[in-house]
This record gives sequence, C-alpha cells and structure tokens, in this order.
Amino acid sequence: MTLPAVQVTIYPFECDAFGHLNQASCLAVLERARWDALAKGPGMDVFKRHGVWPAARRTTIDYRAAAYAGDVLHVEMVVTDRGTTSFTMRHTARRTTDDAVIAEADMVFVCIDRIGRPTPIPDEIARTLGVSRPSTRETIRVSVSGAELAVEVRGDGTPCVLVHGFPLDRTMWRHQLAALTRWKRVAPDLRGCGASSAPSDGYSMGRYADDLIAVLDSLGEQQAVFCGLSMGGYVLFELLRRHPERVRALVLMDTRAEADTIEGKRARDELIAVAKSEGAEGIAKRMLPKLLAPSTVQTQPEVERQVGEMIRRTSVVGIVGALEAMKERPDSRPLLSQIKVPTLVMVGVDDTLTPPPLSRAMADAIPGARYAEVPAAGHLAPLEQPLVASRLLADFLAGL
Repeated sequence: MTLPAVQVTIYPFECDAFGHLNQASCLAVLERARWDALAKGPGMDVFKRHGVWPAARRTTIDYRAAAYAGDVLHVEMVVTDRGTTSFTMRHTARRTTDDAVIAEADMVFVCIDRIGRPTPIPDEIARTLGVSRPSTRETIRVSVSGAELAVEVRGDGTPCVLVHGFPLDRTMWRHQLAALTRWKRVAPDLRGCGASSAPSDGYSMGRYADDLIAVLDSLGEQQAVFCGLSMGGYVLFELLRRHPERVRALVLMDTRAEADTIEGKRARDELIAVAKSEGAEGIAKRMLPKLLAPSTVQTQPEVERQVGEMIRRTSVVGIVGALEAMKERPDSRPLLSQIKVPTLVMVGVDDTLTPPPLSRAMADAIPGARYAEVPAAGHLAPLEQPLVASRLLADFLAGL
C-alpha cells in the first residue's frame, strides 16, 4: 500500500552550520511527511480513534545526498511488510528540482495500546496499510456424527477453544485469534454454521459439546481452556456436565445460566418461523439491533456490516437447529456452584440480551470466579471492543 505522496520544505533551522539538512532533522522531516500523508489519506487520528498508537521500534536511514534550506522534497511512503502487531514503512525523499534521492528510510512500527502493550492492528488500519505476511493459520476439517466441522487453528501451546454465539461463526473471534499469540487458538464453526456442514438433524447442546471434544481429540489434546459467547456459553455448560475432565479453565462471555422462560421459548418459535419463511436475511433484520451497543452502530459501521454478513451466511437448517437446541437447554444454575476450574465471566456494559446483573450473579455463584465488564460493548464484546476483551482474556490466561 502507498500513502499519498507529499512535499515538504526544508527550513533554515533544520540545517547545520554548513547549510546542510541535519541528520536528526532529516528524520523529523520524514516524520512530518508521514503525518501529512495520513492527513491526506485516512486521517491523522486513524490510530487514536481506535485506541492504539504506532510506536517506532527500529529506523534505518540511508543518507544519499545533501539537502539545503529552501529545498522542496517529494516524499513517497510505501508499506513493505505487515505482521499481526507491527508494520514496516519505506520512506523515499527526492528533491523536486533535480529528482535526486536525498534519503531512504525503513521504519518499523509496533501497534501498542494505551499502556504500551503490543496489540493487533485494528481492521480499519490493517486495510489502510494493505500488505501482510503470508498467513500461518490452518483450517482443518473434522468429521463427527454426520457433520463436517471447519476448525481454524493457530499457534502452539496450551489450546484455547473459542466457541461462537448464535447465529454467527468462528470469524467473530478474529481479533482474539490474532492477539492470543502465546496460546494455541482453536476456533470451530459449530455444525450448521460458517464453513461447517449443515446436517438435517442432530442439533442439541449435548451434540455441540461432543463435537468440541471431537475437535480436541483430532488435535491430540487432552485438555483446553474453553471460551464461549452467548450460545457458546450454553454449550460449555453442557460440556462441563459431559466432559468435565477435559476443561482446564472456563471463560463465559455475554451468556446466562438460566433456561428459557415460557416467553423465551415462544420467542424462539417465532424466530424459527421467520427463518423458515424469510431465511437468514429475516433473522439478520430482527437480531442485528439487539446484538450491538448503540455506540458500536454509530462509530463502527463496519462491525455491524460484518455481523450481518455472518448471520446471512448461516444456513437456515443451522439456524433452526440452534434455536431448537437453545429452547430445550436445561437450567444450568445448579451447576454453577460445582464448577472447580478457574473461571472468568465477561460481559458488555450495554448488553441487553444478557445484562451485566445476570453475569454478576453468575460469577458470584461460581467459586473463585473473576468478573469483568467491557465498556461501550453490547452482546458481542470481543468484536465491539476487541482491545479490551482480548486484554482481559490474555490476562486471565496468563494467570493460569
């Protein structure tokens, strides 16, 4: 990707006693050019509005020719490499009068959060930067009980299995898949969702839970940290009933332990009818307003678009199967006091589907559980506020 080229003028105070552009001032000139280019492109505040900052890690400058006060330099900037948290930008400064190359510089920047910790480059900035290294991710297929599951696997170490909510898929975890680099990240598409197949039957919390164990077995892993959001949390409660020995730790995000009320079951039936008559588009229209915080809709329209795309690519069979499974799930409140593994309960402050008081009560009922709220987030905290959610999750994992 190339930022807009800019022109900068050399001032007398930037020159040494012999009138040459000083070497330290040359770096400042390139810095000035870069910010001018951002102003002409995505905006000088593109980093600040995402709560991150590009911290310079390494700079290599090749001084090619002298420049003098009054010279106008044409500066071009090209991103030559981009990783998960860092990128490299090449700066080339030429004098406009004779096209002489004054300096070439390669600068490596690391994206950091407000307290100086490296963090994945936000989506908007990544799209602006463009270039990226070849992906190291792997997508495997796991066949189990009439379904073929698509599972994204990244990294090495202790596995952390990320279980998406309804009616979404594994791409809701893309920020966490990038951020949790010290762990083996495993993100399956549940049956009927994403790139997994959609069998005509076999949908239940028990079936989903057994599918997760099949994924773990396919990777040769005995235990994992399991993280589930919304319906993913319901699946994890069933996993604790069926396979408690496979759970090393638990993260419950924007979910609840209660079973559906009579009114809740009726609402599921209404959505089933919508799915059958209007397809995934009808589900998207009804659910999108409930999933995201108002601030997310106003300031992050790309998140709303991404969530809508996830819903629309979910099969009708998978939607109906998930709704039936959620409608029939048992009450998990009696299970809470029996949870013996380290547990983190996380919720968006503006979540109206599983409000913070429900999550607080759930955390209080689990022995030793930690509780965290994510500001300016609704029901999809990992997508709406990925920096905060990823850091809370990383801190919890680091403490195991």
